[in-house]
This record gives sequence, structure tokens and C-alpha cells, in this order.
Amino acid sequence: MENDKVRMYVSIANQQIYPHKYASPWEYELEMSREFLPVFQQLFSQMDRLEFRNFLRSHLPYIPYHYDRDNHDVDRRTMMLYALIHEFTDVETKKFIEQLPYFAKGRPLITSAPVQPSN
Repeated sequence: MENDKVRMYVSIANQQIYPHKYASPWEYELEMSREFLPVFQQLFSQMDRLEFRNFLRSHLPYIPYHYDRDNHDVDRRTMMLYALIHEFTDVETKKFIEQLPYFAKGRPLITSAPVQPSN
């Protein structure tokens, strides 16, 4: 299994994973097994569908976005993507990802319910 690792380049902004460094702009360089490629592709596909549903919902002004379940589902998938990137990247990038709010100790992770401001 160790021999079939490939170097891939992930763009969260473009929701793409590239096999070549110069194919397109990317944010994260990963070394992983080809088994995980469909996982990235599935997460990006799910996020695309959810974001389209968010776009449709955005035309209904009586539903605030922070109460929208699809919005929280996009956030959950973003957390999953960063967890995967954390698993397969270098030490420097791991340290950066650990600084993100998703990984901060003592802070709640995103839930399906909206977070109410504290008074």
C-alpha cells in the first residue's frame, strides 16, 4: 500500500483535486493513496449541490442563512476536507490547519443547530 501513494494538489476554493502541480492554482499539496481520490471528489460534489440549494434558498428573505441546514452541511463537509488534508499533508500545513477554528480546543464544532449569541 505504501508504494501506491501519489502526490495530488487540492484547491478548496475551486473544489478540485489536481494530479499535476501546474494544472491550476491549488492551496494544499498531499501525498496519499489513490483510494482517497473518490472521497475528495464526493465531498466536492456534495458541497456543490448544497451550495446550489443555498443559492435557491437565498431568494427567500424570510429564512436567515444561519438557520439553514444546508449551510451547516456545507460547513461540515469543509471540516471533513480539512481533516483529510491534515491527514495527508506536511508538518507545516498541519500546523496551519490546527490553527483553524475547526480544530481549536475548547471551542464547539459546528452543529446542525444555529449558535445563539451569548449575552
